[in-house]
Amino acid sequence: MHNLKQLLQDIGTHSVQGTADKPLTALTADSRRVEKGCLFVAVRGTAADGHNFIPAAIDAGATAIVCADDYTPSYASDGVTFVRVPDTAEALGRLASAWHGHPSRHLTLVGVTGTNGKTTVATLLYDMACGRGERAGLLSTVVNRIGNRAVASTHTTPDPLELNALLAEMVEDGCTFAAMEVSSHACAQRRIAGLHFAGGIFTNLTRDHLDYHRTFQAYLEAKKMFFDALPEDAWALVNADDSHARILVQNTRARVSTYGLRTEADFRGAVVEDRIDGMLLRIDGQELHTCFAGRFNAANLLAVYGASRLMGEPRMEALTQLSALHPVAGRFQTFHAAGITAIVDYAHTPDALANVLSTIREATGPDADVITVCGCGGDRDHGKRPMMAAEASRRSTLLIITSDNPRSESPEAIAADMLAGLDADARLSAEVELDRSAAIRRAILGAEDGGVVLVAGKGHENYQICGGERRHFDDCEQVRAALAERASRKAE
Repeated sequence: MHNLKQLLQDIGTHSVQGTADKPLTALTADSRRVEKGCLFVAVRGTAADGHNFIPAAIDAGATAIVCADDYTPSYASDGVTFVRVPDTAEALGRLASAWHGHPSRHLTLVGVTGTNGKTTVATLLYDMACGRGERAGLLSTVVNRIGNRAVASTHTTPDPLELNALLAEMVEDGCTFAAMEVSSHACAQRRIAGLHFAGGIFTNLTRDHLDYHRTFQAYLEAKKMFFDALPEDAWALVNADDSHARILVQNTRARVSTYGLRTEADFRGAVVEDRIDGMLLRIDGQELHTCFAGRFNAANLLAVYGASRLMGEPRMEALTQLSALHPVAGRFQTFHAAGITAIVDYAHTPDALANVLSTIREATGPDADVITVCGCGGDRDHGKRPMMAAEASRRSTLLIITSDNPRSESPEAIAADMLAGLDADARLSAEVELDRSAAIRRAILGAEDGGVVLVAGKGHENYQICGGERRHFDDCEQVRAALAERASRKAE
């Protein structure tokens, strides 16, 4: 049982109409989950305004309402306390943290933000912590982990109530460290308000999520909010090779450090040798082998190394652990069979796709057969569709445009948007196969021996959203099946 008066100590500026000293049975921002004695927080979202559901929440038994300063009750609500705040989303995050006993204060919590690399860096930080013998937690796009237990992940960054509940479970489980992805949506929607971060990492910034943020500047500002909110006792580790790094930390109170492959930085690294099955890296003057491929992964590993050092890990121990790490599911996941290499990767932005294909080209040479299978998600940024196709066509022998998660859009319309990014010659040589399973099969059966097939865009996802239906679909399963068929044909 919580007391409203005590909880309000954590939300900052507010005014109270009614009795603040009252017990509460639950906290929610969903009017459908209101129960008797509940505190309901009315949040203005992208699809609905929670203030419209205040009457329903009161009818369901809510005895306290957190609302915006400009909200005026439209009917009598005796016995209900109204708490007015400047930002209800911010208040929800802080209330959720307080409700669960401020779990982030009992963890070394590290947030990772950026366009690409968040999942890899967060997961590898978790793996590094486990390697040090710590009990650790993870909040990521692929999976959440509480110690050794896996918990299904539905969002890159969960809503404040789910987020703090997961962090509280980590504390109860004995975890001392947690790594989490911090999405731009989570920053803009204040989902991380009230959390205490020990450190924050910036990977890179390229075009993404403009369907939500509308402009690249707004996208950048959302990421910047994470660093602006870091406390004085935190550290911020940013990619010096990315031109946006300086802007993101210009107002932070945290101690700023840098990492880089091309630029002078506090933590320096270099790719000595890059192959499709791994790299030889030089980090802080020490060479090490790793089973990761590509410069983008070299940057990810350098970020993990820098973060480990900032958390007190000795240099050689950090490097030794780094060399033992393995790639994350759906991130440059490689299959060697039947005379070819197939790669499944989550690359779903132009920059990420260019990075993956550049890695393949650097490892195989300019004359190798490289087939790329990719599409673009529906109900998302239309502007990146022609850019994705252009990047893929430029670096591939053959581009097969297929369906990703079309959602409510026509797959044919999405493919047409992608084809618009190709010149006349490239358009003639590209293929469109909207059945993703058939597209993967076509690429693997048609690849030349020694060639590479890249299946991009979905990575770890084991579903496809078509219309309102979410159906099972796993790129890795499809690749394995097609490789088995290719091997069978070769054996005949």
